Amino acid sequence: MTTLGFAILAYLLGSIPFAMVTSRLFGLADPRSDGSGNTGATNGLRSGTKLAALLTLLGDAAKGWLAVFLVQQFGPAYGAQAQDVAIAGFAAFFGHLHPIFLNFKGGKGVATAAGVLFGVSLWLGLAVLAVWIGVVWFFRYSSLGAIAAAVTAPLFAMALLGNGDTVTAVFCIALLLYWRHSENLQRIRAGTEPKVGEKKATS
Repeated sequence: MTTLGFAILAYLLGSIPFAMVTSRLFGLADPRSDGSGNTGATNGLRSGTKLAALLTLLGDAAKGWLAVFLVQQFGPAYGAQAQDVAIAGFAAFFGHLHPIFLNFKGGKGVATAAGVLFGVSLWLGLAVLAVWIGVVWFFRYSSLGAIAAAVTAPLFAMALLGNGDTVTAVFCIALLLYWRHSENLQRIRAGTEPKVGEKKATS
């Protein structure tokens, strides 16, 4: 199996829209109809239930972790190299952002990115998760936590992993995460970004 094959499989795995799956299982409204209009767990929390949001979070994280794990464990038998692990992780993350099953319009990728990081390195995942939790705990903005995690993730990756393809993949994921949250950052500055646990403000 070629690098392209690993990337395609990881992309398809990342494209699975767990927010849509859980919303249908619980008989909830389309999660894209509220909040920021994407298929992430935070948006599901605003439009659905805590259990549905938790299952979405776990599912989105699991697919990022699984994409890395499968290549790590079974890829060598098919000629996988270290770079294929990094590519698979990025492909799964990109699949969440642009899922083929939802006309390439997905979520912002925070949970999936976390899953990828945990798949790459437990310590890397824990370090970035600690940043996200700390920021959200103090400021109650999930998006601000995501931005802080995106900024620090490449730094932690370089400190823990050195240089290489994995660090490059983490850097690319961080850039896309920051870009996907640019509008949230503007709303935070304007004071219109909803905090964790709040419904979308009415105009």
